[in-house]
Amino acid sequence: MKQNKYAFSLFVIGTLFFVFGFITWINGILMPFLKASCELTTFQASFVPFAFYISYFFMAIPSSFLIKKIGYSGGMMIGLLTMAIGAVLFIPAAAMRQFPLFLTGLFIQGAGLTLLQAASNPYATILGPIETAARRISIMGVCNKLAGIIGFYTLYKALFSGMQNELKNVESGLLTGAEREATLQHLSEQVILPYIVITAVFILLVVFIKLAKLPKVETPEQEQDGQARSLFSYPYLWLGVFAIFFYVGAEVIAIDYLIPYGKSLHMADSVTKNFPMYALFALIVGYFLGLLTVPKMISQRQALVVHLMIAMLLTGVAVCSLTLVAFFQPSLSPMDSMAMASKLSIACIIMLSFAHAIMWPAIWPLSIHDLGRHTEMAGGLLVMACAGGGVMSLVYGKLCDIPAIGHRTAYCLLFVSYLYILFFATYGYKMTGKKK
Repeated sequence: MKQNKYAFSLFVIGTLFFVFGFITWINGILMPFLKASCELTTFQASFVPFAFYISYFFMAIPSSFLIKKIGYSGGMMIGLLTMAIGAVLFIPAAAMRQFPLFLTGLFIQGAGLTLLQAASNPYATILGPIETAARRISIMGVCNKLAGIIGFYTLYKALFSGMQNELKNVESGLLTGAEREATLQHLSEQVILPYIVITAVFILLVVFIKLAKLPKVETPEQEQDGQARSLFSYPYLWLGVFAIFFYVGAEVIAIDYLIPYGKSLHMADSVTKNFPMYALFALIVGYFLGLLTVPKMISQRQALVVHLMIAMLLTGVAVCSLTLVAFFQPSLSPMDSMAMASKLSIACIIMLSFAHAIMWPAIWPLSIHDLGRHTEMAGGLLVMACAGGGVMSLVYGKLCDIPAIGHRTAYCLLFVSYLYILFFATYGYKMTGKKK
């Protein structure tokens, strides 16, 4: 592919990854917003990421078949239109303050995003040499997380601007009856204008993709031994699917629950609202580090192993922060010790996003290399695994609502993700299924 076409294609795909980031990461604001406006428990609010990510499970395979028929560009356009339909549903959902309708809109948005991901991720992966795929996907990741930061900031301002005092009065029980209902209804209606704008942007992007006329990218031929193999004969692909499942679950838990976790530690709203943005910034730093070091200084697989070790260390410190502070700072008063432990724990959870940065870019190429004609279907399976963000969110939310566990200890769930991905990065990716 000529250099100018290559650069333009990356720009278009980067624009789509910007959309991914904006829509995906504003769930971190929608969750506390809907929890407040619809009066939900942490577990009930966990259905926000669940409804969004579970659509990946149902729609990924149909998306792959659709892309085979209409191509990558066609899949991108239909995905954007589907997301526009989901965004429109937020308007009646907000007007009626109906949580199930919000969830329906999120599911449809997730379905559209599934199609968009199933088209864009393989396109970015095979746009150039497989050895530099992690670098290209890291560039896409920077676009994704920058959009998330912008989304957090703008949506928080749009939804909560001028409502902090009213929310405190509702949560403290100072408002009751009709006055309470009116306040909650006013809060719910704050979402209408932002989602009208989001819908319009999706439609404009459809026109942009149509006019862009992306160059066709040919899928690599089937493996060199010349024998047609079934998709089920590639163990490393299926192990990679579960690696994506656990990775997305870990990333969603590490970002979307930062605000609720901060509140559980009795931190001020003016402080907790910034935590997801800090996490996304940490992700961007991790992506840039990956761009500088992979594959020049370290392979994408080796980088994955290193970052997994960092993630497990950070999780251990976050969960055991009270014990660590008491051991290293025994002279502190109980109140000061609790405050320091809370700050240390939050800082470690935020820094998890730095450790997560290389995981998606590294798992993808390790999972789809040498698949030939199966590449599109494999992309659909990997996108389907994003359902892990919904399933693990529900598990984490349920653990948080158990008084004996709570938010801090519930983060132990992340060890399940990291240990499995470590298995894939050290052994599973080599399971080709070929006879020696």
